[in-house]
Amino acid sequence: MPVLIKILRQWKIYDSPGDHKIHSAFRPSMGGIAIFVGALFALMISLSLKDWMESKFFFISISLMFLIGLRDDILALSPKQKLISQSLPVFLLVFLHQVTINSTYGLIDFSFVPEWLIWIISIFTLLILTNAYNLIDGLDGLAGSIGIVALTFFGLWFYSIGQQTLSLIAMTFAGPLLAFLFFNWQPSKIFMGDTGALMIGFLLSFMAIQFINLNYLLPAGNDSKFQASISTAIAVIIIPIFDTLRVIIIRLRKLQSPFKADKNHLHHQFLNLGFSHSKSVLTIIAINLFFIGLAWLLRNQSDLVILPIVVAICLAINFALKKAQAKKLI
Repeated sequence: MPVLIKILRQWKIYDSPGDHKIHSAFRPSMGGIAIFVGALFALMISLSLKDWMESKFFFISISLMFLIGLRDDILALSPKQKLISQSLPVFLLVFLHQVTINSTYGLIDFSFVPEWLIWIISIFTLLILTNAYNLIDGLDGLAGSIGIVALTFFGLWFYSIGQQTLSLIAMTFAGPLLAFLFFNWQPSKIFMGDTGALMIGFLLSFMAIQFINLNYLLPAGNDSKFQASISTAIAVIIIPIFDTLRVIIIRLRKLQSPFKADKNHLHHQFLNLGFSHSKSVLTIIAINLFFIGLAWLLRNQSDLVILPIVVAICLAINFALKKAQAKKLI
């Protein structure tokens, strides 16, 4: 990471400050390069050739997403160009690696889901979750911390059910994210950039779908089984999901484009209340851990029970933030 920072400074590749950005000075971006290279090197010496071959389409897909993020950091892509570019790795993952949302998992009583609908829902889910994670990358240490929390959960859970390859991939990417935090915590020396955010967001969406499918197939009575597959996955990556839905609703209510950058994100709300950068990040991490703990405590309950609770808590948090900011302005 220090070598990358030095190179980016020499080449004067910076993330410039702007109206919707928190930082007020030029900082090196593209920290995702070191994250990707570190994880890739570790996986090269730890995975067998058989594991690589079985997961080849995943590695091709995530490498393509890394390159798309790199291209966006060097020469910015429009939202439309970015979405079209992301479709390629997503299609590879869905159609060649068969990473799909295969059913309603008991959430809705559908006896049959057509294959074309499975493909559409799977592509939509991967694209939305990938970009949702990218959108929370607006505060020093936030995206890296959320990534570590989610990947650690998935890594430990996959290990508990004997999915060694998935566990190793999750934990191997959590490692360089932890190293990245030493240089990204306020005051940051480097940002993750789209190079890292799109890659990690894509990885988290992949892990979430794999968790939903594998958890649903576990036999009843298994110690690692969560009765609510969908709600548990949502709880693990609740911050990007909650933040993105919240921001999109606010923008649509104002008749603005959902792609328009602004300062309505969750971390902006805590900063408006006078929280420091570090305190805002730690508070958001605590919220994420609370939802994961809630999913664990209610692991014997169905999605029909947990999902409304998750939605209600998110609405309560949003209401509390609005009320606290209104009180602060008085």
